[in-house]
Amino acid sequence: MLVVLLSIAPVFALIVLGHVLRRVGIPSAEFWNINDRLVYWVLFPALLFTKTSTLSLSGALLGDYALVILGGFAAATVFSLVAGRVFKLDGPVASSVLQGAARHNTFIALAVAESLYGGDGLALAALCTALLIPVTNIVVVGGIVALVRPADSKGFGPLFARELLRNPLIIAVLLGVAVNAAGIGEVPVLHDVTGLLGQAALPVMLLCVGANIRLAGLRGAVVPFAVAGAGKLVVFPAVMAALIAAIGLTGPVAVVPMIYGAAATASAGYTLARAMGGDAPLMAGIITFQTLLTMITMPLTIVLAQSMFP
Repeated sequence: MLVVLLSIAPVFALIVLGHVLRRVGIPSAEFWNINDRLVYWVLFPALLFTKTSTLSLSGALLGDYALVILGGFAAATVFSLVAGRVFKLDGPVASSVLQGAARHNTFIALAVAESLYGGDGLALAALCTALLIPVTNIVVVGGIVALVRPADSKGFGPLFARELLRNPLIIAVLLGVAVNAAGIGEVPVLHDVTGLLGQAALPVMLLCVGANIRLAGLRGAVVPFAVAGAGKLVVFPAVMAALIAAIGLTGPVAVVPMIYGAAATASAGYTLARAMGGDAPLMAGIITFQTLLTMITMPLTIVLAQSMFP
């Protein structure tokens, strides 16, 4: 347990530092807004392209990871939708609960995987990310459209298509997979540039995660917080653990996907909720609540996974 805590402590220390810097106004609020866009449009896509284009993929591992990762995602998605019906949550609230249960903070998961297992862990995490990002965006954006259904819902068809077609993370993953499948290998200059940008991505992204924490948002409704938290931090990892055990994965290959199951929901969920008619204040609260909670639950999940899948 102590080894795990010491390994991932720097990740959460950077998150706390980002929050403190924003609270004291260093450098400025405008800086953090610009930094968010830099991460989303440049740094993170560069990291994803570099890793997915140079991954050494085996067909067996790709299939196993697809089953495990997407199985957990599907279970959390269904859980949130059923719970929304059971508790009679209105459309905007239910859409934010869906995001809270089904999405994942890739920044934290990548950083923790690298802290625990170095470059090999980061490569495995990149594979998890490549599998999750396209499916997550398609399902979640479509789910929000279906749940919110505003009076001008006709306008959401083009919005849905635009959100997917211009999503830099999906584009980066698809380009990386295409380069990988073509067997091109590392392209001089291109991979040098994306590699350098990728090295800057994780620390900057973690600072941004902390800067986006809004403690005032914790004054949200208990039921949506509980449902989203149960879906993301209980259902998602539990189903993944069952599938990993059934397949027979062990060691880092088994633990890295569990890190994704233990990660909080995505910080970008607030922006999507605001753009598509979800309950944005509730989404901000869910993000903050889960990010703070995972500082406790993630080490426990990792230790449990290491003991189950040695």
